[in-house]
Amino acid sequence: MAKGRVAVPVVAAAFAVLFLGLGSYLGARPSVDPQQELAALRAEIDLLRKQQELAPTRTPGMSPPPPVVEAPAFDHEKRAAIVADVKRQLQTEMGLLPLTLIRDRRHSFVELHSYDDRGASSYGTAGYLGNGYFITVKHGVVALGQEGASDPRVINSIELMIDGRPISARVVDAGDARVEVDPGDWAILKVKENIDLPALNVALNYQFEFADPIFRLGNDYSKGIVVATGYVGQRTPNRLVTCLTDGHPGVSGGGVLNAEGRLVGIPVGRMQGDFRFSFILPLRDEMFRNVRFGPAATSTVPSRSSSSKLK
Repeated sequence: MAKGRVAVPVVAAAFAVLFLGLGSYLGARPSVDPQQELAALRAEIDLLRKQQELAPTRTPGMSPPPPVVEAPAFDHEKRAAIVADVKRQLQTEMGLLPLTLIRDRRHSFVELHSYDDRGASSYGTAGYLGNGYFITVKHGVVALGQEGASDPRVINSIELMIDGRPISARVVDAGDARVEVDPGDWAILKVKENIDLPALNVALNYQFEFADPIFRLGNDYSKGIVVATGYVGQRTPNRLVTCLTDGHPGVSGGGVLNAEGRLVGIPVGRMQGDFRFSFILPLRDEMFRNVRFGPAATSTVPSRSSSSKLK
């Protein structure tokens, strides 16, 4: 109990000395305006910010920017050579024909219209061989399937639309087909008038290998000559070739071109109910047995060993 009484005066004396010293210090310190202290603090902060902007440091893990390398001079001739090589490879691998060649071949085909003795008409396509001769399908210009009929139908008028006007044509030769979609379903037409159309390049030795690219041109739905692309399927037992390409009405008698733009066959029909599965009749020698070329008017048959341009 006596110890507790002694501790109280000692503690009180210690606090008195502490407050006396603090009062003496504050009394001796010169007075400072708080606004001035705040302004000085802001000035120091602004100075630190400016120093950081002038001398930034990289954060760990970042690499220095790459050196600037000047690009080499652009070689236009080299670029043109590369582009030409790419186009050639695309044409080879995909069987693409140049647009100029397709447009030129389009002018070699014309719309065909035939009329029978019953007042009915039909339409198709014919390809120009030169010297006024055209090739087409027999069923487009001759009424087939008339055997045994008491009153057979007869096609008595054939017209080709050339330069926007109809020109009369006549059949000068035809195959032995009695029905449509047959190896004998071909015909040769002739016009008397002088016409100015590019003659087709004919190839008789085309092999029609599986998946070969081909191009079909024909009077699609009687809306004019339209081009379609496709691929060879396989040969049929009756000497036709199947093909995956549009077989729309009106394309019969048109042209089938190979990847070189040469005439190798004519469309003769399609699988019933399937407009994407067509039948092609490959060209052969006998189709040209009565086609006459040149002023001598002698029969000329293209050789199988080479492609011929009929003029």
